[in-house]
Amino acid sequence: MDRYRLKGVVKNIILVLFLTVSTYTFAQYDKYYYFSRGRDHLINSRYAYAITDFSILIQADSSLYDGYFFRGIAKYNLNDYIGALQDFNKALSINPVYTQAYHYRAITLSQLNRFDEAMKDYETAIDLRPDNVGIHFSRGITYLMSQKFDKSIEDFNIFLRHEVNSSDAFVNRGTAYLMNKDTIRALEDYNKAIYFNAFDPNGYIRRARIFAMRNENQKAMKDLDQAIRLDSTSSFVYFSRALVKYALDDYNGALSDLTKVIALDPYNALSYYNRALIRSQIGDYNNALDDYSHVMDINPDNVLVYFNRAAVEIELNDYQSAIMNYTKAIELYPDFATAYMNRSIVKNQIGEYESARKDYDIAQQKIAQFRKDASDSVFSIFADTSKTFNKLLALDADFTKKTFSNRLESRNIGPMLQPMFKLSEGAQKSTLALDKQYFFPLIDNFLKNENLQNVALSNQSIEIYDTAIYKMDSISEILIRNADNKAQALGYFIRGMSQAQVQEFSSAISNYVKAISLDPTNIFYYLNRSVVQSEMINYIANIENSIPKLSLEGNVVSSKSAINRHVYDYNEAINDLDKIESLNPDFAYLYYNRGNLLCLSDKMPEAIEAYTKAIKKYPYFAEAYFNRGLVSIYLRDTEKGCIDISKSGEMGVKDAYPIIKRYCLNEEE
Repeated sequence: MDRYRLKGVVKNIILVLFLTVSTYTFAQYDKYYYFSRGRDHLINSRYAYAITDFSILIQADSSLYDGYFFRGIAKYNLNDYIGALQDFNKALSINPVYTQAYHYRAITLSQLNRFDEAMKDYETAIDLRPDNVGIHFSRGITYLMSQKFDKSIEDFNIFLRHEVNSSDAFVNRGTAYLMNKDTIRALEDYNKAIYFNAFDPNGYIRRARIFAMRNENQKAMKDLDQAIRLDSTSSFVYFSRALVKYALDDYNGALSDLTKVIALDPYNALSYYNRALIRSQIGDYNNALDDYSHVMDINPDNVLVYFNRAAVEIELNDYQSAIMNYTKAIELYPDFATAYMNRSIVKNQIGEYESARKDYDIAQQKIAQFRKDASDSVFSIFADTSKTFNKLLALDADFTKKTFSNRLESRNIGPMLQPMFKLSEGAQKSTLALDKQYFFPLIDNFLKNENLQNVALSNQSIEIYDTAIYKMDSISEILIRNADNKAQALGYFIRGMSQAQVQEFSSAISNYVKAISLDPTNIFYYLNRSVVQSEMINYIANIENSIPKLSLEGNVVSSKSAINRHVYDYNEAINDLDKIESLNPDFAYLYYNRGNLLCLSDKMPEAIEAYTKAIKKYPYFAEAYFNRGLVSIYLRDTEKGCIDISKSGEMGVKDAYPIIKRYCLNEEE
């Protein structure tokens, strides 16, 4: 189920709210400046920048309930519903009669499927402002989401008595009618939506659905073509048109539209799945297998992917692979009688008669049980051997809610982590965490050295130019010829930095070794050596993983479809961080870097402990919150993970919001 029109409601009313917000609280210029700039960012959909400005405002004065409220609006629009809820809660704790905070907290609770709580907030908002019909619009959508269609219609009726030309209201009331099986009234409302706003694609999309349900596919095509002319970036429209084209036997057209969906949304497992079905039906078996591999990467718990992939492998006479995939389907759902039956047929084909007979007997037992109490199981359909599973799935199918959610635990999270920190030439200090920068005198004292004027602690890739390399090499040569051990050590360190930044990893490590031998108490030499060791391992791993592997049977196996990811040895890099801890256990970045290395070593619980230590040492460590959140989601502790990701976004990590959108939204979206 999509999220209807709540986004539009939130965005459209922002300007009105700014016109009515109290301004007396922003008497000081700096507060007004950040409020004004945050407002402009919010109105112009620059939500991450708005969050930064409102966060500065809140740091300046934590009693500004408007600051929390508008930061919550920005988070909401970035799909950070948990973070938005926290901000609305804070705004209401400061101002318990803030109507708009109740209204938008209700909207946010709706997105989290906490409908009972949302209804209480709507009631409070209506009691405070009974003249605000926009609350009825939002509550109508919440009733729609919670499948209380009659109540939804009632609220939209109230809204439309005051806003008679609202195309959004007609679209949503039409959907409520449609869900109530009243296609006549639904079609009337969609027609009105298009009449009042012919430039909004949603009316055409919804009306096309009714035409498709009636098998009036040419009319549906016309509406979807118009929707795409109005919005060529909507993956949902291309997906819908693909289904209509498929119904019209335009398989190439359907494939083209599904490919566009995937280009717009590379993690859309449902499009890969449907494209695989079409490809297998037209005999494009190898590409079908590739699409099934994508679905398995995104969601390895999808029963039907293994089942249908096995059918393709049978067409390619790859019977052993087919047996493996039927086995996997059975592991995921042990009552899948059809999978037992099909596996029996394949085993019989290759002469495994005894095992085939066992599978056949199990299938018959499950079929008999199915016929006896078919209504007792949601998945009893999987025991029906007359059922085929090669029908394209629509976005609102129940199956998509259960099996096509984006799952982080099936993926390699290494590349998604915020990178490790090291000292780099040409780097700038982090701008995250606003004015709460990390205070560690040892860094400042070390970087006061005149030879390290352009060096900073950073986790960003720095483009270094030939002139900078030449300068670093010249400085290092002078220092290395010095009689003082620490000066020589610094020379080797600078040379190592230069080599590491152009990926001469072995040479860099060699120079860091020399620096440490001359000055074994300098924690920054260990820090950089640890990072360059891990960078060298990652570089080698990327090369290895880009080369196809050959299995014993001679088949090419792509690394992306391998069942087990290779784990490399990062112990030497971790040992350097252990040494830093023994020298100075208060250095927050050692724990952060250790967390990354433990992740790469597939030691996720230990990584969380390391990030937690980093945060204790530096409570505004945005990247540590982000990485800890990512690992928590990987370990299926999604609520904690999303809270951490939200916190990191609040502190300025821009990567937080794509993660929130992909992994923190409710699976029933």
